[in-house]
Amino acid sequence: MDQLVLVFVLAFATILAQPVGRRIGLAPAVLMTVFGLVLAVLPFVPDIDINPELILPLVLPPLLYASARRASWQQFAANSGPILLRAVGLVVATAVAVAAVFHAWYPAVPLAAALALGALVAPPDPVAFSAVADRLGLPRRLVSVLEGEGLFNDVTAVVLYEVAVQAVVTGRFSAWHTAVEFVVSAVVAIAVGLALGWAGSRIMRKLDEAAWQVALGLVLPFAAYGLADAWHGSAVLAVLVCALYLTDAATDFSDSAYRIVGDSFWDVIDLLVTGIAFGLIGLELTTVLSATGPDWERLLGGAAAVVAVVVLLRLVWLLATTEVFQRWWRRGDADEPHTWRESIVTWWAGMRGVVTVALAVALPLTTDTGEAFEGRAEILFIAFAVVLFTLLVQGPTLPAVVRATHVEADTEQERVLERRLWTRILRAELARLEEITDTEDLPDEVYQRLREGFERRLARADPEAAEAADDDAKSVDRALRFTGKMRAISNQVMDAGRTEAMAARREPGIPPDLVDRMMRRMDLRPMPPM
Repeated sequence: MDQLVLVFVLAFATILAQPVGRRIGLAPAVLMTVFGLVLAVLPFVPDIDINPELILPLVLPPLLYASARRASWQQFAANSGPILLRAVGLVVATAVAVAAVFHAWYPAVPLAAALALGALVAPPDPVAFSAVADRLGLPRRLVSVLEGEGLFNDVTAVVLYEVAVQAVVTGRFSAWHTAVEFVVSAVVAIAVGLALGWAGSRIMRKLDEAAWQVALGLVLPFAAYGLADAWHGSAVLAVLVCALYLTDAATDFSDSAYRIVGDSFWDVIDLLVTGIAFGLIGLELTTVLSATGPDWERLLGGAAAVVAVVVLLRLVWLLATTEVFQRWWRRGDADEPHTWRESIVTWWAGMRGVVTVALAVALPLTTDTGEAFEGRAEILFIAFAVVLFTLLVQGPTLPAVVRATHVEADTEQERVLERRLWTRILRAELARLEEITDTEDLPDEVYQRLREGFERRLARADPEAAEAADDDAKSVDRALRFTGKMRAISNQVMDAGRTEAMAARREPGIPPDLVDRMMRRMDLRPMPPM
């Protein structure tokens, strides 16, 4: 079996893992990790030989872009307090604590190398959480905070990692230089992300085909990653800024064809890249064992100590910040109080994944003086142990933790919010219909049939919302054959509804994924039944 065949095997297994995981109640990411581990011990499976420097540039941009498309600036702004506390504060605290424990356990390893280990195991993986959280039924606000933490904590972790690795390789470290580098990295990344996002949105407005627009959307995250990295900026932050800018700008130029094609395309990309990435995590077992040699058992104690620090420090941090900053999370009537039960779920959801393994494998083999990178084998083994524990222990047991703590979404409250949004959409459509009626001087019979058609269209999407919007709506038994002019009027009216929905997506307190789901239902029924 050569490596190309191995990639196709992982892709095929990724597809099969979806129905199998649904049937047995395990996340496909967990199944793919186990599958990779099995492949790693089979003698006829070749050792994976991917340049470590290519793992992050190839895997991270599409995964981050796919995750960011489901979010919005307003969503992050509404939860900025807890996201920043975890994405910056908790990552730094974890990196320092792990470095201290690791250096105490292995005094011969330089402190800078220990900090590199701390940085690469500190950030929970947004892909790992999303892969196991789809069917947990968690409150939307809690999911938003966890996904926001996962998206932005990589920025902090990667910068710390690069500073620590540079200190080991060059033998020089400066706190002032590190602080300046952090700021410069962020500024360059934001500039690159905004520039590419702005340019990409302008080009997309000129493209006539949805497939062309989606293809451009595939290229842009790789471009943002590559340019930011080449100019010593945070490549991860550049991809996030670019993705969020394009997602927000798409509300002004996107149509139903773009949304339908784009959503389907990115669902497939997300599924395949995620599955292959977690399969590669399992396959890296051979790399880890070859690096540590036959005496890997001596590293079990240090690995257990680091796992304990990573897991327990997150719990302590979350419980402490819940008490001290609880009011920061009370963002309106739609948000539930942040309780200790939610903190338990948030704690156990902190799984590590692709980024941790990629950074560990990407550690240099030697320093500038030609000496071996001290502690590389130990770092690689312990990083792998942290990933396996969080994926194979925390991942499968997370649903049980959710059930035990009784943390679940308020479905009735979400239903009320959805009904309100459908009602807003109908009112916007009917208001536009009124404007067209006055301008075009439509006959009353035509106006009434159009109105009833749009009301029935809403009723098919959401009967309760339609009833709330107009209790006196009457059904019509026969269809009206539209002329070209009538179809144009219908399109204008439906555009008004879509515009209202996309405006709601930008408002704080409105879950972006809820609006996206409603938009898809609107797009799949482009004409009102008459």
